[in-house]
Amino acid sequence: MSKQRSSSFGFARVAAATPVIKVANCNFNAQETAKLMKRASKERVQVLFFPELGITGYTCADLFQQTTLLDGAIAGLEIIRQSSEKDFGGLVFVGLPLEVDDQLFNCAVALCKGRILGVVPKSCIPNYKEFYEDRWFAPASQARSVEIELLGQKNIPFGADLLFYADNIRGLVVGAEICEDLWLPIPPSSFMALNGATVIGNLSASNELIGKADYRRELVSNVSARFIAAYIYASTGVYESTTDVVFGGHRMIAENGAMLCENERFERQSAIDITDIDLDRLRIDRLRTNSFSDSTQYLGLVKPYRKIAFKAPRHQDPLVLKREVEAHPFVPKDSQKLNERLEEIFKIQVAGLAKRLQKIGNYDITIGVSGGLDSTLALLVACKTMDTLGVSRKHIHGFTMPGFGTTDRTKNNAIGLMEELGITVMEVADIRAACLEEMRLMGHKPFGIDIDSLYENVESDDRSPHSLAEIQSRVIEQFTEMLRGLPAGSQDLKFENTQARMRTSILMNSGFVLGTGDLSELALGWCTFNGDHMSMYNVNASIPKTLVKFLVRWVAQSEFDGRARKLMLDVVATVISPELLPAGKDGKIAQKTEGVIGPYELHDFFMYHIVRFGARPEKILFLAAHAKFDVDYSIEEIRLWLKVFIQRFFNNQFKRSSMPDGPKVGSISLSPR
Repeated sequence: MSKQRSSSFGFARVAAATPVIKVANCNFNAQETAKLMKRASKERVQVLFFPELGITGYTCADLFQQTTLLDGAIAGLEIIRQSSEKDFGGLVFVGLPLEVDDQLFNCAVALCKGRILGVVPKSCIPNYKEFYEDRWFAPASQARSVEIELLGQKNIPFGADLLFYADNIRGLVVGAEICEDLWLPIPPSSFMALNGATVIGNLSASNELIGKADYRRELVSNVSARFIAAYIYASTGVYESTTDVVFGGHRMIAENGAMLCENERFERQSAIDITDIDLDRLRIDRLRTNSFSDSTQYLGLVKPYRKIAFKAPRHQDPLVLKREVEAHPFVPKDSQKLNERLEEIFKIQVAGLAKRLQKIGNYDITIGVSGGLDSTLALLVACKTMDTLGVSRKHIHGFTMPGFGTTDRTKNNAIGLMEELGITVMEVADIRAACLEEMRLMGHKPFGIDIDSLYENVESDDRSPHSLAEIQSRVIEQFTEMLRGLPAGSQDLKFENTQARMRTSILMNSGFVLGTGDLSELALGWCTFNGDHMSMYNVNASIPKTLVKFLVRWVAQSEFDGRARKLMLDVVATVISPELLPAGKDGKIAQKTEGVIGPYELHDFFMYHIVRFGARPEKILFLAAHAKFDVDYSIEEIRLWLKVFIQRFFNNQFKRSSMPDGPKVGSISLSPR
């Protein structure tokens, strides 16, 4: 079983198909259906749905009461049964009219490997507007038989209470309903989902009207979200009768609110849409959403279902996914959707901070502004919050605290931005001397450098001035020059943490501190505990690094112009760095975060799939291999950085256990609350 799972990674391949038909020509329709089944088999489809009454055609009208048509439908079903035995090994649902209990039912027949597993009659028969099915068909509730005989096979389960589960694929439980059933206040699929169905198919014959496709699309997407399931919709096409209505052959497959695939309507050839659904995602979301199962009791929806086993086809060779894997799951590709999301996030940040300030009754904010992405975003949120509350931006006290790694570019951007935004600028001349003194008190020798010896050498130099400030200046100069000579990649956590905590100490001693660290840093533990890790409120706590850049750019372009916009866009273009180690001799940033811990686009991808869906490392590697990142990574590189992410993520949980409050803006938050 483990070997089988390793080749599928929790995915099941499903499809919706619309064959070309000739109304009332059952033999032709069955042959066209069989052709699509062969295509589906080549594509490794495991569950396949065809349209409502596909063997006869939906628009047969009073021909449904002709024995010739009904017998022809049974003969057509035999053609499809034979095809399922020799051509298609998956679970297939086809539609036809069946006589049961001296009544005619509009049915979905489930077949697998040449056997009829069950027959599901339509529950709700429309008899309004252009629909008058009640003229021919009875609803499922009027059936008296729970088993029928069909094509010589006895004891076939019959009823709307059937579910089909794969006994060789964890989580693959399939239900079927027919057209109108979906449009009800409480559709039959509601009961199916609450009884374990993860895949629900709809055999449909939905005619086309202005605006109806949009409604249908929203309906399918919405029910897949409410059911935490995949919903497969297969409707009949343009070759139905056009006496009063026209059909477009609309097909859709949605998974938990996301539309995975959809066809162009009004096709004039047989067609099939195929995608892979993630059963693991659905299973994890249902486990987390405890209210999902509560509704069975609350709404009195307890209803027993008969469950019928089948074996889905399995393949030992690796699966090549038939669905898009988004490399940047936090950043929508559609520009309009991205802008809408950015605006909503920014408003959530502002609303959260505004409430916190109103609650404490003090609008004074202290924030460290480094000239980097995160602090710039937090500063912009603070400014917009003051504007929203009708309070002067002078209540924002922005500190820039140059250290050993601060470059002229980031320092100038920080000061210029604070001046342009009209906040109170509180520049601390230099924290380097304070940090050296702190390390002297600890007896720490950063990178093996003896600070006491540096002071002694400077103080004993006859040419050296004797004021404390001048001595410190000479020591800092010599110390910084020694740092520049260190080998690339040198690290000293005490040295870096001292700077981070020194800055936080200054901020904390000055007032209400607005945090700046983002979600990606919290996931990786890329923050100093009780240093930049701590604040009174952190507006960036739920925003991943890959989204921060887009937010800053969006605010710059939508809210500002002139020098302020230019400064913000330069911040966006600056290399991400904690700036705790000195710049290179060219004055440019030498300590690049992504060179140490790895690319943020990979880490955000890893975080999304681990935290949101509980994915295993093997599956994440598999998904990453199907994603189109900004950089073309080898599988070895992805594996390396995934290992780094997992180790850092679990080793740094203690930082997240005591993280400050901050607004949740998306589906992922690392707050222990």
